[in-house]
Amino acid sequence: MTATTVTSNGLSDRINSLTPSATLEMAAKARELRAAGKDIIGLSLGEPDFNTPDYIKEAAIQAINDNYNSYTPVDGYAELKDAIITKFKRDNGLTYDPSQIVVSTGAKQALYNVAQVVLNKGDEVILPCPYWVSYSDIVKLAEGVPVEVATSIDNDFKMTPEQLEAAITPKTRMLWYSSPCNPSGSIYSEAELRALADVLQKYPQIIVVSDEIYEHINYGVTAHASMAAFDDMYDRTVTVNGVAKAFAMTGWRIGYIGAPKTIARACNKLQGQVTSGANCIAQRAVITALTESPDRVQYMVDKFKERRQLILGLLNEIEGFRCNEPEGAFYVYPDVTAYFGKTLNGVTINNASDFAMYLLEHANVATVTGDAFGNGDCIRISYAASEDEIKEAISRIKKALD
Repeated sequence: MTATTVTSNGLSDRINSLTPSATLEMAAKARELRAAGKDIIGLSLGEPDFNTPDYIKEAAIQAINDNYNSYTPVDGYAELKDAIITKFKRDNGLTYDPSQIVVSTGAKQALYNVAQVVLNKGDEVILPCPYWVSYSDIVKLAEGVPVEVATSIDNDFKMTPEQLEAAITPKTRMLWYSSPCNPSGSIYSEAELRALADVLQKYPQIIVVSDEIYEHINYGVTAHASMAAFDDMYDRTVTVNGVAKAFAMTGWRIGYIGAPKTIARACNKLQGQVTSGANCIAQRAVITALTESPDRVQYMVDKFKERRQLILGLLNEIEGFRCNEPEGAFYVYPDVTAYFGKTLNGVTINNASDFAMYLLEHANVATVTGDAFGNGDCIRISYAASEDEIKEAISRIKKALD
């Protein structure tokens, strides 16, 4: 009999190899410093600073009063799935039936489900950099292999068709991207997505995951487009969305997919053995959120747009920060390589992680290293904060870098 190998801490290789979420880790460090008496301005978390709209909260209260308290269907209430189908048709021109919809406990679980049901060991997943912080580890947990494709601020952090073609190998199984992108705020236009789809026509084994969680936080420069809207990509695209960002519902934990039926039913099967159905009250509230016009949350987008202009103006006054103009989401992703190799207040800055830590410790401002997003030239700064906080934070950063 072969003896079982036990790691030094008694935990699995799977969890020992998992990287903690950099955004959550930075938020935790900021909380620790605040608890120690430091005045920390947090620009690290991707969370709107608005309250959930009253009309959505009222729907949740009504659900409580109507005694929604039982287990929910694994893939979501039928009424919610109908609302999601209506939303996809109204906003994206996509037609799904209920068997193609799965509601999960946040878009993150939806992404995890898809990776688990599609990937086999050694399958490669193309990730245009920068990518959302959890993509790589979600792929690794499914025993897939992340294949990072570098982009730069010069092309607004968007992957070209030529780069996609060069990254494809016989082992490529999936392409994952977000648009609008977290962390860069870049948006792929319909023409740009079509050019990527043209490459993918030669590789029918590749499934696309289109993460559209920031869809409604769009500043009107580039119209939102969905890969699944192309007839020749519909049957091989999983569209992921949710209510956390546009509706200020991060803590309600509802995400969903529209997908080919085989993938959706597989996600339902997996979820049934892991978390089962999402929270009953949250689901009832989301029916209202998705049924009502997106115009009802436009006031948040308008405010984010004002803050974007404010923070870009302030950052552009700091020598060494190189910014593009994000078209969506609520982040700026400045290139800070001008500071690499420099010593500031006795601290040598070798990379973006050093730079973000320096800002936390010497400017009392929490940001996130670009290393966590697959691009080590930048840091992510959230402007989901008040104008006063943004002004104070950038003032502190400027002073710490003088």
